[in-house]
This record gives sequence, structure tokens and C-alpha cells, in this order.
Amino acid sequence: MNKGVRGRAVLVAAASALAVAALVVTSHPPGGARPAFGGVDLALGGVVGMRGTSDSPPTTASCRAQSAGKSACYDPAQLRAAYDLAPLYAKGIEGQHQTIVIVDSFGSPTITADLAAFDAAFSLPAPPSFRIIRPRGPIPPYTATGKDRFGWATETSLDVEWAHALAPMASILLVETPTDEVEGTTGFPDIVAAENYVIKHRLGTVISQSFGATEQTFSSKSQVTKLRSAFLAAEKANVTVLGGSGDLGATDFKSNAKDIYPFRVTSWPASDPLVTAVGGTYLNLNDQGKPLAPASAWNDTFARTPPYPAATGGGHSEFFARPAYQDGVSAVAGTHRAVPDISMSASCSGFVDVYVSAAGNGGHPWLKLCGTSEATPEFAAIVALADQVAGHGLGLLNPALYALQHVANSGLVAVTSGNNTVAFVSKGKTVTVQGFPATAAYNLATGLGTIDAALFVPALVHEWKLLHP
Repeated sequence: MNKGVRGRAVLVAAASALAVAALVVTSHPPGGARPAFGGVDLALGGVVGMRGTSDSPPTTASCRAQSAGKSACYDPAQLRAAYDLAPLYAKGIEGQHQTIVIVDSFGSPTITADLAAFDAAFSLPAPPSFRIIRPRGPIPPYTATGKDRFGWATETSLDVEWAHALAPMASILLVETPTDEVEGTTGFPDIVAAENYVIKHRLGTVISQSFGATEQTFSSKSQVTKLRSAFLAAEKANVTVLGGSGDLGATDFKSNAKDIYPFRVTSWPASDPLVTAVGGTYLNLNDQGKPLAPASAWNDTFARTPPYPAATGGGHSEFFARPAYQDGVSAVAGTHRAVPDISMSASCSGFVDVYVSAAGNGGHPWLKLCGTSEATPEFAAIVALADQVAGHGLGLLNPALYALQHVANSGLVAVTSGNNTVAFVSKGKTVTVQGFPATAAYNLATGLGTIDAALFVPALVHEWKLLHP
């Protein structure tokens, strides 16, 4: 899930009171911020998903059988087909000479082996380079019962494996920080310092952040302002920064990372004007990755009994005014920064397979995960392909993204169904937070929609160059 550092997803048994039709449950750690995983929390505090039941990757058929047809599981080949990546790969555009930067609290002690196992299962090449750095010092020793540790290990595998899956020839740099990010500032000082290190030393051109904290969990906007230095540096250095829009629809967690606001809220850093906010869609695919229906806004909330939020984050920032690049969507944005900007696969009705061998996985390394923690590294891979085409980092994408609304064959694909209205039970009563509908135009559930990569990547680069003559 994408929240503050909700970095711990806890996989719970299907019998849990929060069990969903997709057999997913969400449980959040005390303390706050959550990773942007999506759907069901493992034991991290923000990752959404289900524990595995075998030592082989779940298939679409097996997941549908297990859930009485209510959820599927997808592998890299299916999402590559869904996003029309084959024409780019055929031209040698696979992320060559690019580096995707993944930032996670704690990281994972088994990520190198996990990535190798993931690649072997799906016949993917190893990335040209996979490095781990810890600019803020050593990571505390791993224990499966440590607060948020298994959750962050799971988030790390999700981020690394799915960024690699869609940009197989890009290098991966995993940046681990030694403090847990929960709601409010908590782990952000270390995260920001680590990102500044990456930017200063020119270690990558796109930074993927699968975490966030509800704006209301900061004491004031000034707290956030003090944490923006990396984004300001990234803009000057032509480094793109992404952030998951969240997994609780039009609302999000309070400071204790358990209770939920009964009204609309958004989360930072996705709400930052210098960040591209990545929301979530539901892809209904067959075994070959062909759509059985058009993509819709991710919302699994009402598949759960009792209802519990599991939907793409979106809404208006309380901290930031509408940036100039959103002037053309002012009818929706109003006077505030609106999120998300773009959306990718995130639904718990269409999980992705992730390999996690860290202690705490219940003895089965193949997990089924979802959420904007999935969508964010997927879009990071698309950015890496665009950076390759451009021959350099594109930096802040948003001006070019919004300009593409008016370009024919731009690769932007409208998402016209679904919403991010959510409901949950509080003190014995069901609380509903009215969200926003997906529409053919810009909206607060899926932003500008999703993408056809074969068209989108060259169109984005072309538009960027028009804006930067």
C-alpha cells in the first residue's frame, strides 16, 4: 500500500475478519507511514497481498480457482502484453544504459536471491547491474518479528522485481535507509538525505517511492517544506521522482496507522507538485495478457465483508496550490494540487506474483501483491524506457504529461469506469468516504488514465523536447 511508511504488510489467513473476496487482508502497524503496496497488507504496515500456498508462481487460472473467479494473478509476460511493450522491445528499447532507483526503509536481507529466483521463474535476464547502497548508515539486523521488517522486505521485492520486469535491461539501484517510515516525518529525514546523495552523485534518472504519509499527520506544511530538498535537487538534475498515490481511496490513515480519516485526504510525497503521482487501475486480463474488459479504477473495497478501503488514492492536496501544469484541468483540480497524474496496474483482483524468501513468509516464497506500491515501480520502468529514447533523464514529467492530453496517438488511455469511494467500519458503524469517478478526461481516481507504452514512450519524449527546446 502506499502510505507513509506503511512499510509492513501482514499476510493474514483468509479467515480473518477483514478477509476479502480476493482472500486479501490489510493490517497496519502502529506508528504510521505505509509503503505503497496496495490491496492487502502483509506484515509491513502498507503492503497489500496474500501469502503463497506453493513454491511455484501463482497462475491466472490457479488464482481464479482459489477465489471462485474473483481474482487473478499476473506474471511479467501478461503485463508486458497489457501495456503493449513488445514494439519497444523489438526496437531495442528495454531500458539500456538507464538506472532505476528504488528507495525503501530497511530493504530486504534476501533481495539479491529473490530477484534471481524471480528472473529464473519467468526466464528474464538479470539486470546489467543490481546494487544496494546505504547512504545513511547500516541497517539494523533483520528479524521476522521486528516492527515492519517483513513488510518492508516484501515491499522491496515488489519494487525491485516489477521495475525490472518491465525494463529488463535497466540497472537497478536499491537505496536502503535505517529508519522506519510511518505517518508524519518519522523516516523521511533519512529518505530525503539518501535521495539527495543519489542525485548529487548522478546514480540514476528515475526514483521510485512506494510510500507516503497522510498530509494531516504532519504538524504543519512547514514540516513537509523542510523535507523537499531532494525533489528540488531532482528537478534541477533532470531526475524524475515518482510517488504512489495511496491504497485507501479518497481517504487514508491517521497518525497511528490504524484508524482512518472519515473524510477526504491525500498523502505526500504523491501530492508534491515536483512528484509524479501514480494511481492504480484494475486490469482484467486473460492468460496471454489480452484485456477481457477495459481497465477501470482500482477499487476492491466493496468486495470485502465488512468493507475495508482498498482503492486507488486520489484527491486534492491540503498543502500545495494547483501547479501551472494542471491549469488545463482546473475544473477538476480547483485551486489545489490534484492527484494522481497517471495510473498503472494495482488491483487486488489482479495481483502480481512476487518472490520473497525473507523469514516471515510462512514457508512459501511466492506472494500475490497489489496496490500503488506495484503501480509505482511499473511506471518507473516506463520512465526508464523513455529516458533511453531521449538519451538523458526527463526530470519532472508532469508538464509534458498534461500536454499529451491534446496530442493524437499520445499513448494515454482513458479509464472511464470505477471510482475511489471507500467504506470501513468504525465503532460498529460503517463510514463511507465519497471518492471521485474515473472519466474520459482528467479525474481524481486515475488522473490522465493509463498507457499504451508503444505510443506513450515516444510521444512523451517528443512532447518533453517541445517544452525544452
